[in-house]
Amino acid sequence: RDPPAPGGPPLPIPAPLDHPAFVVEAINGRVLDLSFRGGVNDPYFTNAPIVLYTSDDRPVRARITATRSGEPWRTCTAELIDADPGLARGDVGRWDLPEPAVESGLIHTHACDDLAALAAALAAIDELRRLPAAAHVRLLFTRAEEIGFIGAIAACKLGTIPRGARVLALENSRSFPHDSPIGAGPIVRVGDRISTFSPTLTAAVAKVCESLAKDRPGPDGFRWQRKLMPGGACEASAFQCYGHDATCVCLPLGNYHNMADLDLVQSGDPHAAAHARAGREFVSADDYHNLIDLLVACATRLADAEPLIQRMEKLYADKKFVLG
Repeated sequence: RDPPAPGGPPLPIPAPLDHPAFVVEAINGRVLDLSFRGGVNDPYFTNAPIVLYTSDDRPVRARITATRSGEPWRTCTAELIDADPGLARGDVGRWDLPEPAVESGLIHTHACDDLAALAAALAAIDELRRLPAAAHVRLLFTRAEEIGFIGAIAACKLGTIPRGARVLALENSRSFPHDSPIGAGPIVRVGDRISTFSPTLTAAVAKVCESLAKDRPGPDGFRWQRKLMPGGACEASAFQCYGHDATCVCLPLGNYHNMADLDLVQSGDPHAAAHARAGREFVSADDYHNLIDLLVACATRLADAEPLIQRMEKLYADKKFVLG
């Protein structure tokens, strides 16, 4: 157990390492049996080009010929395009996508979810490791989030998360343009599609955001959002379920799980479904940098955020006379 740190209760910052992807299960000549571990809608698999990687990191192209959803994950059949691949069972693949690029302030890459937030945490810890007041901060990288928070649940059951900790989970969450726009700042997430998070901790993180916005006003200053984000579920629900004080900070994400034009595909538009193709995920570079600043600030200012109960008590003390 960690000794008490000057910055307050332990502040683990978890982020999942995995992203929806293909895993080679069997090889029969030029035909591959694959599992797909993560959630992607059916139309995106139709005749889809993919790239698999050998143990020495050589790319091997293939194309999906059949797919079937099921438990514990979707199964796929693919036919090799490249010859003599040297693939083996357990090798991993992804959609065949253009190279990463930064365009008009947006970072387009093969996987942002949850690697963009994880990278922000690493950037923040580079600064925090020099600050004695941040000795209570830990990063926790989990596995198997895409198939049901398995790493996060294990961290709870094995005691990796200490009792009394405040858990600040990181995510990338599907952006909705009129409600949670990309470029409007990182999001203090009050809940997801399966639960709501700790109101006390969520309010404290929001107070940190308010202080940052006050310190850096104006169009080029600190921007943030406070949203429910019901488009998916995140590890904060798992941590909360196992009794931890948990909330989430996320980046609004475009092409969630590599599903381009997802709104159209989900609308039932037959043309969109017939032409559904995977695309690069993208986040705002400004949102990413603001997330780094927010994580640093949470590590150093979270303990100073006035608890909501104190605010309520002060309101009552100042104005209880109206009840008389």
